[in-house]
Amino acid sequence: MVLLLVLSISTTAQISFTAGELKLSINELGSVTEITNTLMGNNVLAKDTAAPLMILVSNNTRYLPSAMLYNKAQHTIRLTYKASGVTIDIKVQEKPGHLVMEIIKAVPAEKIDAVVWGPYPTVINKTIGEVIGVVRDGSISVGIQVLNIKTLGGNYPNSEGSTDQRGIAAVGKPWGSVLQAYAINRNRTRRVDAWGGQFKNMPVAAMKGESVAGSKIAFFTCDEPKTLDRLEQIELAENLPHPTINGIWFKKSSLFGRSYIISSFNENNVDEMIGYTKRAGLISLYHEGPFKSWGHFILDSTQFPHGKAGLKQCVDKAHAAGLMVGMHTLTNFINTNDPYITPIPDDRLSITGAAALTNDIDAAAKEIEVKSPEYFNQQQNNSLHTIKIGKELIRYKTVSATTPYIITDCQRGAFGTRAAIHKAGDVAGKLFDHPYEVFFPDIDMQRETAKNIASLMNETGVDHLDFDGIEGGLASGQGDYGTELFAKDVYDNVHHDFICGTSRSLTYFWHMCSYYNWGEPWYGGFNESMQQYRIDNQGLFDRNYMPHMLGWYLLSDNTTMAEMEWMLSRSAGYGAGFAMVIKPASIKKNPLAPELLDAIREWETARNGGAFSKEQQERLKDPKNEFHLEKIADGKWNLTQFAVSPVFVREKFIRQPGEPTCTTWNYQQQWKEQTLQFRLTVKGKEGSVSNIKMQLDNYAEIKIPLELSTGETAVCDGTTSLKIYDAKGKLKATQQLPGLPPVLANGSHRVVVDCTFGGEEPPTLAMQFKGKMVTETCAISKL
Repeated sequence: MVLLLVLSISTTAQISFTAGELKLSINELGSVTEITNTLMGNNVLAKDTAAPLMILVSNNTRYLPSAMLYNKAQHTIRLTYKASGVTIDIKVQEKPGHLVMEIIKAVPAEKIDAVVWGPYPTVINKTIGEVIGVVRDGSISVGIQVLNIKTLGGNYPNSEGSTDQRGIAAVGKPWGSVLQAYAINRNRTRRVDAWGGQFKNMPVAAMKGESVAGSKIAFFTCDEPKTLDRLEQIELAENLPHPTINGIWFKKSSLFGRSYIISSFNENNVDEMIGYTKRAGLISLYHEGPFKSWGHFILDSTQFPHGKAGLKQCVDKAHAAGLMVGMHTLTNFINTNDPYITPIPDDRLSITGAAALTNDIDAAAKEIEVKSPEYFNQQQNNSLHTIKIGKELIRYKTVSATTPYIITDCQRGAFGTRAAIHKAGDVAGKLFDHPYEVFFPDIDMQRETAKNIASLMNETGVDHLDFDGIEGGLASGQGDYGTELFAKDVYDNVHHDFICGTSRSLTYFWHMCSYYNWGEPWYGGFNESMQQYRIDNQGLFDRNYMPHMLGWYLLSDNTTMAEMEWMLSRSAGYGAGFAMVIKPASIKKNPLAPELLDAIREWETARNGGAFSKEQQERLKDPKNEFHLEKIADGKWNLTQFAVSPVFVREKFIRQPGEPTCTTWNYQQQWKEQTLQFRLTVKGKEGSVSNIKMQLDNYAEIKIPLELSTGETAVCDGTTSLKIYDAKGKLKATQQLPGLPPVLANGSHRVVVDCTFGGEEPPTLAMQFKGKMVTETCAISKL
């Protein structure tokens, strides 16, 4: 009787669970044997590869389960790992749209380094959502979701628990893909190679209660078009972060993928900057750097003399104008002038390692003997050369390689701290630093700094934040868990709706994040600075249900309409938002500022209103095409496409005396009759080109009386105005041609070009023609 009861409760036979369209089966060895979408009837589990429900990592060794026992009455699975002596109990819940599994017991805990959910191999490889852990084949989606902060997307890549990859919750394979997640036993003292292995053997204190117990995931499958709906249902059912704007989930909000301004507004000019933002039709005015220091996030008094009240007044004005307001910081980076550092350094600053003093030292000692050189001798990642002893910070030059280990050339009382007497046995800790000349908190202090940001947002109403530099969470030694925890602590402590971006794409953070807006404007003009990188990112966004964004662009004092519309065309083509950096001084100097802001507004209104057809978007994506958008009525525009010719190149060559040294090109104009437009660029290592003369069809001559150095460009837009740009794309000068360029008809033309080359290694002269192709009408198709 008792035996029969036990058998009715527990079984080692294969078991199956259903949830929504999902059927998942596990055999007596703890391996997944089936992942089926019951509506389609296809088992997508890949054959001939291991599919463990969970891998155990113990003493740096990975173990597959040796047995599975299911307790039907308690809805629990027990996995046994005989070789290690570990058992893990997993609670199973079948819900309407997803299957939940949670570790409720894992013993003995001291034998557990980490656990890996899966990897679960599938035959699907059409679309791999590497960040969110969802794969799609065009008909169905199959995925897992991490359901709490301790569960990370991936396959336990290293002891730190971090990855530089964009995402590893789903990974493509030649035969399909794998879905995977993991959790680390943080409830014990560990040593890790921190920050992606740069800081070796860093001691990491135990986090009380943070074992693998509680790690939790959800399995699901659904029709592919319903994937985002299913992800929202899981968020709500499992109490995951679910950011809304005006009651609407941000990923379905009309603000999804919208563009914004980055600027350095202050109490005096905020009205002006609000005006620019409104004129450009953008959603947020984001401050590029309002702080005197990071850590306590003390506002810069030169920008906000009334402190938080002054910032709040700026926010209130922007909100009244229908705008959001953002502020930029580098998450948990701590400046050396912050109260966490000076005059009394916080005991919770992160250290890469420590050693005890061998002898007493007085407050004037310039050499300090320690019992080990480890950590102090790390030079590659040692930007500030700072140690902490008690309440004193000390900068040093180096440490001797052999005993006695002497830390040399010590600068006592660094960063405004006080030099003090220290005793033998006192601990010298090497502070975790960064080339930005900052220090970092440990995990406990990091949680406090996150609350500092949240508190400032609550007090001022700031509702836009980028988690830039969120990799600073790695300085705690807790890997990607540290980075995600920082974002969650901010999210949990802000009391109003806000949007946020990030510098890293992480699986749990996906639920909090509004956008990834990668691409910086500091390395060239609109079409040069990281442009291919920006375009390559768009596929990542598609795969992971994130809005298309193109990164940051800089509106300078010499930005032209052609440059602006080149960027806006790409934005429209990819359906991508962007950040426009507009510094108050620069926009005042740019004579085209009103027209540029109007162009942004019209392109953004058209893009967000769905005015461009799929076919138009494909043309708008092509960087060889140029466009102009002209408003003809509210919600209606003329879109004019321009095209460019192949590049024609003239090189210096030697001819016999008296023979012409000009270069002749046969130019085929593909567009209809119109005034000639062209671009001249000097290419090479050094030298210049001058006395440029161009003759068309043996009659029309254009003389360009200027000298262009290597890297410089001259552009004619069909008028008498010739604009000269330097090697970095900055407008250098404007010069008038003697007359209008000639009008050329569609068809073949003979172009003869002559010039004078200067320099020991003469450059080449590259020329390209531009013309208007077609004008189409487009109109808003959605509100």
